[in-house]
Amino acid sequence: MAPKPSTPYTGAEFKDVASDGPSTVVKLCLFVFFVMTRAVHPTIIDASKSVDPETGKKSFAYGNMTVVIGECVVTLVVAQLMCLAFGGVGQWKKIWSPAPMKVFSMIGFVYALGDYLEMASMGALGGAAYQILLQSKLVITALMTWGIKGTGQTGLQWNILVLVMLSMCVYMIGGSSDSGSGGGIPIMGVINVLLKVSVSCFCAVLSDKYMKDFKSTPIYMQLVQFKCAWLATILVISFTDGKTWQNGFFTGWNGVTAGVLVSFTVKGWSTMYLLAMLDSVLKNIGEACAVLVIYAMQVILPSFEDQFEIPTFLSVMVVILSVTAYVGSKSVVEKAQKYDKMMADKA
Repeated sequence: MAPKPSTPYTGAEFKDVASDGPSTVVKLCLFVFFVMTRAVHPTIIDASKSVDPETGKKSFAYGNMTVVIGECVVTLVVAQLMCLAFGGVGQWKKIWSPAPMKVFSMIGFVYALGDYLEMASMGALGGAAYQILLQSKLVITALMTWGIKGTGQTGLQWNILVLVMLSMCVYMIGGSSDSGSGGGIPIMGVINVLLKVSVSCFCAVLSDKYMKDFKSTPIYMQLVQFKCAWLATILVISFTDGKTWQNGFFTGWNGVTAGVLVSFTVKGWSTMYLLAMLDSVLKNIGEACAVLVIYAMQVILPSFEDQFEIPTFLSVMVVILSVTAYVGSKSVVEKAQKYDKMMADKA
């Protein structure tokens, strides 16, 4: 008996199979929310500065560690309440297990240094300049990957990375008034941002290395384990800055400062959840798009004195486009390498 001819494949066989992960609309909404959180955070920190009437320089009237301490306390309280509500006392006791607490405390300590460097750099830089300099993470990550894993970049990718660095330099030179230094390039602010980026890249390495064994742990439990060492580190720093406790914890606070506290809290929680849902390409593009949103807010909002200038706008666009070009080049390079390998195997 002759076998029946097989039905030709049409591509419609799996049309009813649900795809993994969130839908395109959900991803788009998450992407927009990610961009807005990344844009609002440095903008509201910049808006919380006060202008010295004698020198005209911008600075924080409040202790810059007070908002970080406040965020840590709020997160610790809310996360533990969530743990008790969703998992009961049994789950709450698991927070204090030595193995995960040791790992998350180490990472939380490094994150705390990042918060300190962020506020120190924002004291000297405007929101747009800060967000633009954060794009240096592409270069630092490439160098770390090259040094630690031995994975290099192609000539095309190195050229784009140099373009990213040069475009940041052009913005900092041409738009140096976007800072709290009263003119000129705030060198210490730039150094603090680069240190902040290095710390963030190091945190990513630690997270990738040590957190794989704790993927099943709920995020609110991880936040408590993070924040214990995080809060302890920030408290130590606050006792040495000569301002936080000497002048009074809430000295200089106003409505905008409370907004900074809310921004830190929303950014901390959303980062943990959103980064698990968005792929690395969307994250990097979102970080770059946030630069344009920040610049738009600084031009539109009355709390800022910035005016729309074509050279500044163009320098912002060059940064964004160079970052997206580098992010997009990765898939092209990977496909080219696979093709070269395939052709070499055939030879």
